[in-house]
Amino acid sequence: MRGPLVPSDLPLGRTRAEGFEDLVIDAVERIERRWEDAMASVQVVIEDVPPEPEPGDEVAVPLGRAEPAAPGRSAALVVYRRPIEGRSAPGPARAALVLDVVIEEVADLLGLEPSTVDPDYGSE
Repeated sequence: MRGPLVPSDLPLGRTRAEGFEDLVIDAVERIERRWEDAMASVQVVIEDVPPEPEPGDEVAVPLGRAEPAAPGRSAALVVYRRPIEGRSAPGPARAALVLDVVIEEVADLLGLEPSTVDPDYGSE
């Protein structure tokens, strides 16, 4: 008899990507509670890795990016899964890093300081 060992609705049955998506959703929902109007038109995107840097560009691997709205395109908040997973252990440390990345990128989109977007920034 073949089949999954763990039902897909249990936490153990979820993939790493699905678990990461849950962390991003939790972080975005936390910010949306305070910045609902500003976040209404922001698309949230999760990508595995950032694009290759152009020759001569900065060599640090980004954890996320903010794309301001442009004609015909809404603003976007992009979070990179693999770099975040590589810099944090699963669990609370990863959740805190995802939250910090989301706060920083929302702050960039809104032209604010991260501590203005979320007064608890950096304390978790």
